Amino acid sequence: MKQKTKKNERNNSTLVNFKWRKCLFGTSFGTAILLLLFGCSLKRHTGIRNLIGRMSDSFSEQARVGPQGNGSYVVTTSQIIDPVGKTLIFSGRPVDLALNPEGTILAVKNIQDIVFFDVLDQTIKQVLKLPEGASNTFTGILWSNNGQKVWTTDTKGYIRSAKMMANGLFAWDDAFQLPSARILTNGVLAWEDEILIPESVRTAKNMAYPGGFVLDEQHGFIYVTLNRYNSVGIINLKTGKYEGHIPVGIAPYDIIVGKGKAYVSNWGGRLPVPGDKTALSSGTPVVVDPGTGIASSGSVSVIDLTSRKVIKEIEVRLHPCGMDIHPDGTRLFVANANSDLISVINTKTDEVIKELSSKPMSELPFGSAPNDLAIAPDGNTLYVANGGNNLIAVIDLRTGSLNGLIPSGWYPGAVVLNRNGNTLFVANTKGVGGRDLGLRKKIGYKSNDHLGSVSFIPVPSKDTLEKYTIKAATNMRLPKIDQTIHLERVKERIVPVPTKPGERSVFKHVLYIIKENKTYDQVFGDLPQANGDSSLCQFGRDITPNHHSLAEKFVLLDNTYCNGVLSADGHQWTNEGYVTDYLEKSFGGFARSYPYEGDDPLAFASSGFIWDNVLQHGLSFRDYGEFVKAKIEPGNATWTDVFNDYKNNTNHVKIQATSEVHTLRPYLCPTFVGFPQTVPDVYRAREFIKELHAYEANDSLPNFMIMLLPNDHTTGTKEGFPTPKASIADNDLALGQIVEAVSKSKFWKETAIFVIQDDPQSGLDHVDGKRTVAFCISPYTKRGEVVSTQYNQNSILRTIELILGLPPMNQFDLTATPMIDCFKNTPDFTPYVALSNNIPLDQLNPEIASLKGKQKYWAKKSMEMPFEDVDMAEDDVLNRIIWYAVKGYDVPYPKLKK
Repeated sequence: MKQKTKKNERNNSTLVNFKWRKCLFGTSFGTAILLLLFGCSLKRHTGIRNLIGRMSDSFSEQARVGPQGNGSYVVTTSQIIDPVGKTLIFSGRPVDLALNPEGTILAVKNIQDIVFFDVLDQTIKQVLKLPEGASNTFTGILWSNNGQKVWTTDTKGYIRSAKMMANGLFAWDDAFQLPSARILTNGVLAWEDEILIPESVRTAKNMAYPGGFVLDEQHGFIYVTLNRYNSVGIINLKTGKYEGHIPVGIAPYDIIVGKGKAYVSNWGGRLPVPGDKTALSSGTPVVVDPGTGIASSGSVSVIDLTSRKVIKEIEVRLHPCGMDIHPDGTRLFVANANSDLISVINTKTDEVIKELSSKPMSELPFGSAPNDLAIAPDGNTLYVANGGNNLIAVIDLRTGSLNGLIPSGWYPGAVVLNRNGNTLFVANTKGVGGRDLGLRKKIGYKSNDHLGSVSFIPVPSKDTLEKYTIKAATNMRLPKIDQTIHLERVKERIVPVPTKPGERSVFKHVLYIIKENKTYDQVFGDLPQANGDSSLCQFGRDITPNHHSLAEKFVLLDNTYCNGVLSADGHQWTNEGYVTDYLEKSFGGFARSYPYEGDDPLAFASSGFIWDNVLQHGLSFRDYGEFVKAKIEPGNATWTDVFNDYKNNTNHVKIQATSEVHTLRPYLCPTFVGFPQTVPDVYRAREFIKELHAYEANDSLPNFMIMLLPNDHTTGTKEGFPTPKASIADNDLALGQIVEAVSKSKFWKETAIFVIQDDPQSGLDHVDGKRTVAFCISPYTKRGEVVSTQYNQNSILRTIELILGLPPMNQFDLTATPMIDCFKNTPDFTPYVALSNNIPLDQLNPEIASLKGKQKYWAKKSMEMPFEDVDMAEDDVLNRIIWYAVKGYDVPYPKLKK
């Protein structure tokens, strides 16, 4: 077993389950194939199948996100969170945990602190903050053999230890800093220093990004994975001296020691060889699938500890992360989070001898995300943290079969067993979502009000495990799937959104628009007909006339949510309906990458993107700015320069689109870029409308179009850029112009437009920080109604798939609620007419020299922010800047109140 007591399907096609996808092509509705898929699956899992009849879908599609009054929570992925045992909720996102040798104290690795729990009392004993500016990395926390110290790794490159004091509390003790590094122009990493830098001499940014590690106290060494160095570092415990590093695979995650050997799980797999298709991840080339651009390798490096060299590279599945060794030492178990499989390695031959699945049903599409595991002391049972299913899967290692499911919190990211094997400890990375549940209540919630949790779960008996299995399956909504697969085929008919076998859609074209960073209340809080809070409204009707007009002319969605928190995960949810373990565990600082532009293949789900789904099924596609980088010439062109080009219809500034995802490049509109905000949204709208007119002439509008319309993000009150009001007005007018152009085109009768934010991080909302602004626009959309059905980004993806006759990509869009309540069967072909802006688009922020008081203070804060890259500005400060700029500097920012 692991020192801390807790601790592939080969990638023949990155798009998993292609066979059942292919079967769907040519059919009119996804559930036709799901009937076959799950019918087969349930037979192979007769235990769970026999329990289905005792389950009911307790999820209400009218439910609002948050606590439900019965102890359970509904989260934005439309799943129910109701863990068993005792669960303690606290601020943060826990990613790892370790139990002390006596089994009395549980140490939990949180974003910016270590949380200590008294195991007997099941209470929080202490919260030990990291030094200012430091954050914890994605994994790695251990106790010393004597139980007097806890060690962790942080994003500044430190391996820190906290020492137990006489009063039983902990204080920071040692801090070994890893050497700083530089990235060479060829993407290869090189050491600058080869010895430890003293604690008093810290670099501003250390790029080692240490993760999992081993304390070899017997021999006096720490072996630590250096995620950005693709190496394992060696530190002398006695001298604190850095003794060198051992190159391993790409993005090493964790390390575990067997007899004379160490095993290292490499998130990014093996090193590339000639002939591999590659892309850069944090400056390092990784092997990618030629057809999708998704990282396509996973490996475990085997290190001989005597020679300190890698003696073998074992190919496993995608995103190998958590590991555990069987108590008899003969087998190593590796969780592969991006392939939904556990690799079993013979530690004598160092070969994969079998693979296990922790999916609740073996034929479920991708999405269970097994990311950590623990083996019972008797070696008979494997407990697997299924992040995507919000449960612990229980596998019998004697038979390899799935014995049952244990409900956990949202996204279990680490699991530990005590020495007796009778209690499970689970760190739930996303806990219950983003709500402050302390003694004070917020006026409004933010998307990054993280609330993680830890569950204390007695290992269940056989009978109790059966009850837990029913509960876990219900929470992940398997009853809904069971109902769906038994739908009878109906007589062929044309409808807006097919919901039964035999139906096909009236729509042939879909435009999917992604915007940036607004909550529902920020924009629609002033609408009295729906569930809004006017006190939190910043960009009401006067600033966003088209948003309000579209919501009132079509449908106003007041119960729709983003699944993500910020742009790094938000664009993954919008584009693939899923976020990998790589991102879910990176909120300590995103030290490797912040892949909102699609510039890190390790961030991509193995199930692929919505455009992969479209192209795999022979449909046409165009990309307007999503996952796009901009090339602007001259490089010093200002917002005013680009706006004047737009206004005067000149071409002094050259704007060109490119993408890090090579498979997207053939489908880019060459003049349509996403960020930066140097480019006005009305310019983007014009470039789209130009192509729309060309498509009309050729009768060739693509079946699927994706678009990024980002300027509602704003640049605060930075000099040279529009005011927040003007930025929002620009975005509002561009959206109105696009809808008007489509609605007046020859394609309107067969086109649906969906709009949603990538994330809602810049504002507050009284329901939930992830509730957001969204639209469903088409001739068949209901008119003038409020729709309060709970939707999310996956609902839009699922609706698009049903319209275009595509299968779901993964478990999340499979179970998402399609937006059928937004549509009617009788069309209204009346075109939309865009409303003029009330705020001048060229209303620029005043120069700082002309300001005074609070306005000058916050303007200076804006100038300090790195707006050249998205979301690099400190979120809470930017929110305040925007609040004061819009509401007035004498209007207090919403605070916590008793």
